[in-house]
Amino acid sequence: MVKKEYIKVYKKILTDNHLGDAQAGVEAFVRRLEEMYASEKYKEHNIYPSMNVEAIYAVVAMCLELKHFGLPDKEIIDAVDRGFESKRAAFKKLLNCIDLLPCCYSIARKWNINDHAKRVEDGSIDYDYFNLSDDKVEYSLSGCRYIDMFETYGIRPLCKIFCMTDEMAYASLTRHVKFVRHSDMSDSDVCHDEVIRKRRSK
Repeated sequence: MVKKEYIKVYKKILTDNHLGDAQAGVEAFVRRLEEMYASEKYKEHNIYPSMNVEAIYAVVAMCLELKHFGLPDKEIIDAVDRGFESKRAAFKKLLNCIDLLPCCYSIARKWNINDHAKRVEDGSIDYDYFNLSDDKVEYSLSGCRYIDMFETYGIRPLCKIFCMTDEMAYASLTRHVKFVRHSDMSDSDVCHDEVIRKRRSK
């Protein structure tokens, strides 16, 4: 069963971008996603507690449907990103509040530590290294199940939609944190990020 929230997002994408008959497009999306949920691939992928595979598959289905309109990858990424913008509003407000706190970097550091632990435990991310210091978190990934799912359906570059989420989150945490993305796996072999404490001058 396809959740109403995914249907609403995809209908908004079609409507906002004037992509044909929105109702017919939504029906095609639902059929595709239902078939994907019933597939052996979904069973193979839906084993990672730290990942919302149901939602990832919904985005993959959106991308596959948008491919039929002949859109280049950049336009698909932008369209899907805008489609989910309203759903991120509450999270952005929370981040803006956290950005005001003196302990903002410590919170971001703890997020990374906890996420790393969960990813290693369930095997959803393969780390080359995960280095911690008081003022920096730096890591490199050479394997990612998000990437694997998109690659399974022949659309690896469109996983940029998920790769961008870190950049969008840290864009709201600028007072005490600097985020540096050297590369991500949607268009390279590794994801290499740094989360750095900003020392404020007195």
